[in-house]
Amino acid sequence: MVQARWNGAVVADSDATVVVEGNHYFPRAAANAALLSDSVTTSFCPWKGTARYHHVTVDGQVNEDAAWYYPDPRDAAAEIKDRIAFWKGVAVG
Repeated sequence: MVQARWNGAVVADSDATVVVEGNHYFPRAAANAALLSDSVTTSFCPWKGTARYHHVTVDGQVNEDAAWYYPDPRDAAAEIKDRIAFWKGVAVG
């Protein structure tokens, strides 16, 4: 079982992650949606496409843009559709 934890809370928990470039991508349903809020931030990867971000909020503390996902990944990254990954201090393991 792989967990994403931040500020003492489990943000995502799954035994079905997909690892791409060293990052665990969790199924969207495995993430605690109550801890995520939309961000306006985007980024672009030439082979994955455009990423969108979420802030992670636990006990009133906000970790801005700490989660990302590809709503419409390119064909080469189809395996990460409907999945979410974490960084910026979110411990994954």
